[in-house]
Parts: sequence; structure tokens; C-alpha cells
Amino acid sequence: MNSIKRYIAALAALAAVSVAVVAPASSAAGARPNIVQTAAAAGQFKTLIKLATAAGLAGALEGKGPVTVFAPTDAAFAKVPHATLVALEHNRVKLRAVLLYHVLSGRITAAQLVKRHWVKTLNGQSLRVRVSNGVVTVGGVRVINTNIAASNGVIHVINGVLIPR
Repeated sequence: MNSIKRYIAALAALAAVSVAVVAPASSAAGARPNIVQTAAAAGQFKTLIKLATAAGLAGALEGKGPVTVFAPTDAAFAKVPHATLVALEHNRVKLRAVLLYHVLSGRITAAQLVKRHWVKTLNGQSLRVRVSNGVVTVGGVRVINTNIAASNGVIHVINGVLIPR
């Protein structure tokens, strides 16, 4: 019973922090934008989009999917030392490893996420999922907004950058 209460509390907490993202105009009338278009429209993922483009991953995030992206905000990237970001930008292999550590195969909603203890990322490593006092974390980073739908997946906003081991 206690785990059910924690699960409900976690879902309520995630729902409380979720905010609408204004979808950009799409080329097909009524079509939902893809992950990159949705992130660009939100205006708080400029660094993520810049790095995904530099890593050659933007095209994949615009593809068929579905994928789930744990998207660090620009404020989250601002916490990373500038020298680290510059080094990543100049090492495409490491940059791809970091960015793919933020992506899961499939469309994993918040309700599905909180039922898991671990999720496997596209870089091959796993992230621990924890729910404590209604706060959900992945890899130790807090999920602050969930279930932002895109045509090819879902975005969950996080307040930190996940760095693989």
C-alpha cells in the first residue's frame, strides 16, 4: 500500500510541474512537431539543440522514433564548467556518448518511468530511476517537467546534465 501511495504522489508531483509547450507550426496541417522542433519552440533547450547538431544527432532526433529524451535546460547546461562543454564540442565521440545517455528507445511516459528502477540509454549504459517524497530523479538528476509529446517520442525536462561513467 505504501508503494502505491508513493507512486500516486510521484505522478501528482510530476503532473504539478508539467507545463504546456507551445508547438511550432508544422509543414503538415495538424501534424505534431518532432522532438527537435518541440524543444526549439520551448526556447529553453538552445544548448541541447546546438550540441545535438554538433554531434550529428539532431537528424536522428527528428526521425521516426519513438524515443524518450531527458532534456537538460539551458540553465542545467550553465552549471557545467565552460571548459567541459568546449572539450565536448571538440570531441564528437564523447559528445555523442553524453547526449545518447539522455535518450531511451521507445516512448516512455512519466507513469511508465516511475514504475521502473533502471532505464537503458542509447549509449548502452543504464540510469537509475528513483522516486522519493514525490520527487523523481534519473541518474541523480531531478525530472522537472514531463510528457511533452512530439510526433516521434516524448520529452522529460531535467534540471541537470547526465554524465556517463
